[in-house]
Amino acid sequence: MINHRRFHIPKRTSELIALMAISTTLFLFIHTRDLSSKLKKMEVKMQPEDLVSANQISSGDSGPAPSGLRAMMKILQSTGEMTSLNPYELNNTRNAQQEVIFFNRVPKVGSQTFMELLRRLSIRNEFGFHQDRVQRVETIRLAPEDQLRLAALVSGYESPSVYIKHVCFTNFSEFGLPEPIYVNIVRDPVERVISWYYYIRAPWYYVERKLAFPDIPLPDPKWLKKDFETCVLSNDRECKYLSGETREGIGDHRRQSMFFCGHAEECTPFNTDGALQRAKMAVEKHYAVVGVLEDLNTTLTVLENYVPKFFQGASEIYWDEISKYNTINRNTFKPQVEEKVKEIVRKNFTKEIEFYEFCKQRLHKQLYAIKLLENP
Repeated sequence: MINHRRFHIPKRTSELIALMAISTTLFLFIHTRDLSSKLKKMEVKMQPEDLVSANQISSGDSGPAPSGLRAMMKILQSTGEMTSLNPYELNNTRNAQQEVIFFNRVPKVGSQTFMELLRRLSIRNEFGFHQDRVQRVETIRLAPEDQLRLAALVSGYESPSVYIKHVCFTNFSEFGLPEPIYVNIVRDPVERVISWYYYIRAPWYYVERKLAFPDIPLPDPKWLKKDFETCVLSNDRECKYLSGETREGIGDHRRQSMFFCGHAEECTPFNTDGALQRAKMAVEKHYAVVGVLEDLNTTLTVLENYVPKFFQGASEIYWDEISKYNTINRNTFKPQVEEKVKEIVRKNFTKEIEFYEFCKQRLHKQLYAIKLLENP
């Protein structure tokens, strides 16, 4: 009788087992994509900025410099900004009133990898490492009283320290608290929204969510199988990006500029000039460095020079340790999206693209200022 006894397995447990089984069966597929990942890392590492010399920067020599770099230099020259590339003026680290980094990380811009970099650097450079706990529902826009609590929490950490959280830009000085060192990362906005689309559909995403919050229901299989191209071409509500539209809560991950604009109501409408200008102003006035995912060499170089206490040795740790062995949040199940579909989306992301280009140009200005200082 004992041999024929039936054991009851709770429904939640069987759901988790099923999800974990699916993830395991996909494990081999991940490794077949490993070569592709390695090639991509090599592409990123061999960036055009590595080829530029200080003479090319100062003279605008079109010699062997890449076309993208020449275009950027011409823009700076035409606006008269090439003559005012002063590392001191371009570095907001000098405005910080406490040795605490506030990394209000944007989702799907490589921020998990960047967080791991900071964790390793905290051991090497001896500073405190703190991050927000996993939340059931992550709110990025906070009420004033919650902003105050957040600013007080961060200011309470012993210097030097770093604090990491998905949250909109929070102006500490508005609450009479000392300004931290603000840093962040941005990414091509269309590539980012595609990455987010498939990230929330990845099997391991729901395994992690179920383990943390067992009562969260599983999504509709039809929703999980819906690809981005079909979503855009069929005018699906999820993939409509309408200027002036407001979506609150965890579902509004369409734009990264919101993480720089702040918590104000003016920041909520999608693709508006008002939100764009507020985001630009915050970057210009408060952020020490806003890195660019597609330009990692420049990002790491600028961080090492503009925030050296925290980022000394960042390039070495990233290329020798993290990029070789870590696959944090790399969604190998994300398919290629046709360029024509991306172009459809880009037409509705005009302000987001402008913000991304603004951050990229600022990062390049910071790099050029370093080069000119090294080779006057």
